[in-house]
Amino acid sequence: MKALIDRLVLGADASGEPNGQSLRLANRHGLIAGATGTGKTVTLQRLVEQFSDAGVAVFAADIKGDLCGLGAAGAPQGKIAERIAGMPWLGHQPQAYPVTLWDVHGRSGHPLRTTLSEMGPLLLGNLLDLSDSQQAALYAAFMVADREGLLLLDLKDLKALLNHLKADPQMLGEESALFTGASAQALLRRLATLEQQGAEALFGEPALQLEDLLHPDRDGRGRIHLLDARVLVHEAPKVYATFLLWLLAELFEQLPERGDADRPLLALFFDEAYLLFGDTPKALQERLVQVVRLIRSKGVGVYFVTQSPSDLPDQVLAQLGLRIQHGLRAYTVKEQKALRSVADGLRANPAFSTLEVLTELGIGEALVGGLDEKGTPAMVQRVSIAPPQSRVGPLSEDERAGLIARSALRGRYDKPIDRESAYEMLSARARQAAARSPEVPEKARSSRGRSDGGLGDLAERAVKSALSQAASQLGRQLARGLLGSLLGSKR
Repeated sequence: MKALIDRLVLGADASGEPNGQSLRLANRHGLIAGATGTGKTVTLQRLVEQFSDAGVAVFAADIKGDLCGLGAAGAPQGKIAERIAGMPWLGHQPQAYPVTLWDVHGRSGHPLRTTLSEMGPLLLGNLLDLSDSQQAALYAAFMVADREGLLLLDLKDLKALLNHLKADPQMLGEESALFTGASAQALLRRLATLEQQGAEALFGEPALQLEDLLHPDRDGRGRIHLLDARVLVHEAPKVYATFLLWLLAELFEQLPERGDADRPLLALFFDEAYLLFGDTPKALQERLVQVVRLIRSKGVGVYFVTQSPSDLPDQVLAQLGLRIQHGLRAYTVKEQKALRSVADGLRANPAFSTLEVLTELGIGEALVGGLDEKGTPAMVQRVSIAPPQSRVGPLSEDERAGLIARSALRGRYDKPIDRESAYEMLSARARQAAARSPEVPEKARSSRGRSDGGLGDLAERAVKSALSQAASQLGRQLARGLLGSLLGSKR
């Protein structure tokens, strides 16, 4: 068993002494920010290593594909070796870390899945970018699924349910005013677009089990779970952001309260953090802020990685106990204002001008503002970030394959399971109904379809004026996803 550390050490301050923060304060969240090419990824890698050495599990998104170097021992050379030599207290030992690779599509890691029922209509609506009427129809469909005992596991389940409700509106009951043929058709089109982006791979079983993220390695170090997001961020950024929001919500809902502990249970690193807030509806963003504020009591530290702190809402910035600010560039009036805002967000150090140093920082240097032992903001320090002990750079394809082959989770998630759910149950009902009833003439079916369309348009016009209020009421009733967890409802 390796000896676990009790302090996060980021690097050396101006006097050459180690700079860091007590591990018991690491659940106060954090930020790694800076312009492209200033060293954010190496800082992220160093911080992830520190958490693993402390026995804390880590989940991080690998945006550029080089964070997976954590799975191989480093070979310091050149400037990296020089920096290590300048930190004699560092005790640098090149080593590989316990890494588990994940990939939504299952190509470069274990397949990463959840179910539609687990995600719930609020986050799914955000993913599909729905209008109010479409969101109300989605809520109605989920409520019918609950009432009828229909499992919604993957996209074909939801499509089957929507088509069934179009054909048999009586099944809607009290929700009939919120579900129209036009909204259902729009939902089906959005789902088809989602499938074209390859997002159907995210939904299904076996779904991710949170306990598999929290289980430590055999030597006591925390396991590092990396989501390969190289393709996902560029081709389906909404899918990437929605999955991270779901993960945060699930952790908040399922983990028990821990109170004050000597170390966190899990550290989450959300790269390209602006995607979590850019197009997020106001109602969902407010819930996200609440979760960030409250989840630290469950032993989860959330660390946002982005270019500028202005990418995050002020309510989130106010919750961050550790700020690691790499160099920024200010060429326009707007950028200069943002630079002053960043400087004002750090507790001033009389030894230097925070504003001036921000533009002078070299690669691998950062201004670090953490918390002192009392939990109050400490003076900002100029820090040379210590090099990671693992490889700075990506793994080869063969090395990736080797990690997957040796994974403790090998075989657990790799083969998809398609058990009986809404699609199979509704198909069986349709077959039974066809066997009991005489064939309906084509003319009658056509007439009924036209009548349903007209009724749908009328219902949509009648509901529009009160739709926002109705959706809000439904949201409060649904025991699902982020909204349900915040209100303390049970699944």
